Formats: sequence, C-alpha cells, structure tokens
Amino acid sequence: MNTFGHRFRFTTFGESHGKALGCIVDGVPAGIKIDEKFIQDEMDRRKPGQNKYATSRKEGDKVEILSGVFEGITTGTSISMIIFNENQKSKDYTNVKDLFRPGHADFTYFNKYGTRDYRGGGRSSARETAARVAAGAIAKLMLKELDIQVQSGICEIDGVKAENYDFSQVSDSEIFALDKNVESTQKDAILAAKSSHNSVGGVALINVKNVPIGLGEPLYFKLDSQIANAMMSINAVKAVERGKIRQSG
Repeated sequence: MNTFGHRFRFTTFGESHGKALGCIVDGVPAGIKIDEKFIQDEMDRRKPGQNKYATSRKEGDKVEILSGVFEGITTGTSISMIIFNENQKSKDYTNVKDLFRPGHADFTYFNKYGTRDYRGGGRSSARETAARVAAGAIAKLMLKELDIQVQSGICEIDGVKAENYDFSQVSDSEIFALDKNVESTQKDAILAAKSSHNSVGGVALINVKNVPIGLGEPLYFKLDSQIANAMMSINAVKAVERGKIRQSG
C-alpha cells in the first residue's frame, strides 16, 4: 500500500530516479490557510546535498501545489503536490544492474514483483520521504489550528548521546543536534563512517505538545500504533519507543 491514514489520508507516488515524486492528501477541511512558504521551509529541512554530513545528491525539492488550494485557502477537495527530481544519475547504478545490494530492498522487491528498477532505490529509496514531508507540512498547518506543536531533533548518533535536549537550537545545527556539547563528536562519527564507506545509526527525538486526551481509536487505531506504523514504514527506521522525555543531565 502507498496510502497512510484514515480520516486524514495521504498517498505518495514516484521513484528515486523517476521524473517526480508527489502526494495526494485527503481529509483536509475547507477553509484552512495554506502557507506555501512554510511547506517549502519544511522541504528545505530534509532536502539532500546541503552539507558534508548528508547524501551528496543535490535536489531543490521545490513543491508545486496542483489542486485543492485556491487563493491560499483549502477548498475541501484533494490536495495534490508534486516535487520534480532534478539530479537523477541513473547511469551511476549500471555497475549494480546484475547485482543485488546487501541490506537493500533489491532482492525482496525482485522476488515479490518479478521486475527490478536498479536505479537507486526506486520506491524503497529514502527519496520517497520527500512526498511524506510535503503531506506532513499540510498536517502541521492543520495541527496549528488546534495549537498542537511538534518538535524534533537528533539525540544520539553512533552511541554518542545528548545530555540535554534543546529544541530551540536544532535549526542552527547541520545535523539537527539537540545538544551542542556533543554535536562535534557526533559529526566526527558521521565523517569517520563516511570516509570508510560505511554508515552509522542514530536516534531522533520527537516531542508533541498539547495533544488532546483520547486522541486515536481503540484498538488498532490507537495513537501509539499509528505513529509506530508510520515510523516503521520509513526504510531506515528499525525501532520506535514511546514515553515521557527524560533529560540525561
């Protein structure tokens, strides 16, 4: 399935090295003010190629709203958005045309569908998350109407843990670090792995404020289960933990 959600629902489409990615968002009521700059700012937070700590692929990740918004206000119909790929280098993958990459979805997808798009990761690529961010920006604008706030940042990389969580300084960090006192050590871990053609894991911390009591539905649409469902569908995510934020220091 390429669709997530029930009342607020979005469907993503596109491949890593296709012409474009995008999403269709349903369940947005009419009359919501859509701040296109805010949506683009959210896209700019995740776009690749911004520094030496991220992937070298460079994409503008410019979002174009195709429907569902008129004069900056939602119409109540489906909101469709598209992000055109600008830096596809499909030829870079010809050397793995006949090879399955370890730890990748190549082997599973081929056995499931009987066909293979060896250019990048196709639908299993992290590039797909660009469409999720666009849909998530619409969700954030709706949550703003309810005064529900979402904060996020990186609290651990390669075992280097934050001692304090400062969400206010995340936007000033190249790696969205929550603790500036360990940020340089976390950066060193990333560069060391990169220089040896390896990778390291990390932990993202998400904090949500002003959530109303009783949000979600029993049993299969509990808020916890839906968050875990969404997070675990991101290819790099291997675990989800829920609880109250506890400072280490």
